[in-house]
Amino acid sequence: MELKNKVAVITGISKGIGFELAKQLIQKECKVYGLGRNSNDALQSDLFHFIPCDIRNKNEVETAFAEILSRENQIHVLVNNAGLGYFGFLEDISYEIWDEMFDTNVSGMFYCCKQVIPQMKKAQYGHIINIASTAALEGMPQVSAYCATKWAVKGLSESLFRELRDHRIKVTCVYPGSTKTDFFRNSPGIKPHDFMLMPEDVAYNLVVALEMPDNFHTVNLEIRPLQPKGPKPTN
Repeated sequence: MELKNKVAVITGISKGIGFELAKQLIQKECKVYGLGRNSNDALQSDLFHFIPCDIRNKNEVETAFAEILSRENQIHVLVNNAGLGYFGFLEDISYEIWDEMFDTNVSGMFYCCKQVIPQMKKAQYGHIINIASTAALEGMPQVSAYCATKWAVKGLSESLFRELRDHRIKVTCVYPGSTKTDFFRNSPGIKPHDFMLMPEDVAYNLVVALEMPDNFHTVNLEIRPLQPKGPKPTN
């Protein structure tokens, strides 16, 4: 896809992968609409538009996309990046935390996809990227609730890919390993460090997937740090 003059919507825009992806798409002269509860003043460009939106709220999502589609003829790219995680033994996960993770990681993605799919089908063109996690590929102790949300992202993405491929709409599910963002703010035992993936590198991989030829479809993209705990000491 030639990204110049295309329209992309990214959720979770204020920091991390979403922020870095917005910067790189703007450099490609793509028009970016960022959805989130907070913006980032570093994103200053005529090609960037922030729309306050809590993706857990279906009414706010509908209003945000209606505003975008009133300005633009088409949304070419949707990146469901917003997400959060809490870690702990399942019996210690509160009902509120469970609901917050599912409302954000799963329902928010569903709300956004539901808004763009009809117009992408009409145009017979589009690309949806869903950010999952390596937690969608393997169960992990004290990550059970978060894993459950990301396995849902994986299942939705793989089914959606098969629903939409005949409409020339791509669906890519991305599985990043540990990334140096503020994702771990809810996990006191894990601190971001330089042996994790860098968000700008993950974003670059997404740009590459978006720029591939129309008949080239990256369905699943697993990305991991090579040495997540750093090099092993040598004797």
